[in-house]
Amino acid sequence: MEKWPRVTAVVLNWNGLEDTTACLASLAEADYPSLEVVVVDNGSTDGSPGLLRQRFPRVALLETGENLGYAGGNNVGLRYALERGADYVLLLNNDTEVAPGFLRRLVEAAEADPRVGVVGPTIYYYDRPDVVWSAGGAIDWRRGRTRMVGLDEPDRGQFGTAPREVDFVSGCAMLVRREAVERVGLLDERFFLYYEEVEWCVRIRRAGFRILHVPGAHIWHKIPSDGREASPMVHYYMSRNRLLFLESTGAGYRAWIHTLLMEYMRRSIAWTVRPKWWGKRAQRRALWRGVVDHFRGRWGRQILWR
Repeated sequence: MEKWPRVTAVVLNWNGLEDTTACLASLAEADYPSLEVVVVDNGSTDGSPGLLRQRFPRVALLETGENLGYAGGNNVGLRYALERGADYVLLLNNDTEVAPGFLRRLVEAAEADPRVGVVGPTIYYYDRPDVVWSAGGAIDWRRGRTRMVGLDEPDRGQFGTAPREVDFVSGCAMLVRREAVERVGLLDERFFLYYEEVEWCVRIRRAGFRILHVPGAHIWHKIPSDGREASPMVHYYMSRNRLLFLESTGAGYRAWIHTLLMEYMRRSIAWTVRPKWWGKRAQRRALWRGVVDHFRGRWGRQILWR
């Protein structure tokens, strides 16, 4: 490629000095000749903004002053990147580390077809570096359900080598073409956390762009296999935002029935009547508060009970 497109990587930090430092160090090894990195600090209280400035003086650091969530914080970075003329914006979780050639492979896949709006890498577990966390995502519109393709599968080359169509890519690492953002707008900040990148990919696809997973681009995500299951906060945002996703994308009535009755209701009943799940009272309460808040139009960040 004679002239490499300008890429701005946006790394969102919230009280994550150690992870963000490791992520930036891995990005510094990326073999891409036209990369700018910006850290968006989302209202950290651990002193990490000042320390990051000292350790990475060439990295731009923007401070929001408050926790705007994944959507709001990344939108700050997206605006910054577009104003500075980026051709692509890479949204990258701070709890990731990247292979040196991952960005080059993502850009090559995007540049091969101007209809490509979003590309994403193969994402592995950091503590199980050959096991896939995400090889793109799929949407089951009949059930209103999303899933990570390849979740928990050892990588045996089952995804091939060529870029492949997917319904969405994880917001953990997604390279987005400038024209796609200009056509559909930024992330929907009502979500705050979870489902925002899925809804964004749906908008981008419906605007005529392709969404691709690039098997040869690799990163590692520091996410535990079951780390989210116990968190009431996760259950709250996942249950509320799944309904917002269905509403925003115009999903059919079958998806609503399956989500509310076949999943939420059955899960809540199981957590109530099965002795081994009696300890899930907080999760059950969070799930139904998420449902109620959806129908009351309570979006963005919500403070849950203790």
